[in-house]
Amino acid sequence: MEIALAGLVAVMFSITIYLLLSRYIIRMLLGVVLLGNSVNLSLFVAGRIDPIAPPLIPAALKVPPQAIANPVPQALILTAIVISFSFFVFLLVLAYRAYQDLETDDTMEMRVAEPEDEGLPPLGF
Repeated sequence: MEIALAGLVAVMFSITIYLLLSRYIIRMLLGVVLLGNSVNLSLFVAGRIDPIAPPLIPAALKVPPQAIANPVPQALILTAIVISFSFFVFLLVLAYRAYQDLETDDTMEMRVAEPEDEGLPPLGF
């Protein structure tokens, strides 16, 4: 099962790279969302997905009586979900404002600082 999920993580990362290299802002935003999900799934796979006991220790014992689940990957995944959602919302607002100002989501048409018809900048002093 872990091998299949590791393959799925690899496929998701490759789709993420394809989407992030696109010239359209919407595809880039979908790539950022997929990147967050890929990272979460890779953390989930790294934390083992075996059906073992929850990390609870009875009051009478100082160590757990059997193998327990590792709570650290679960905490990392929860933190990564919050961070990736806030990053996505920030980028979504930024893309929306850029679309409002420039009226396009094509990055090749967003050349405000480097217009195409002005030629090359000075190459020397």
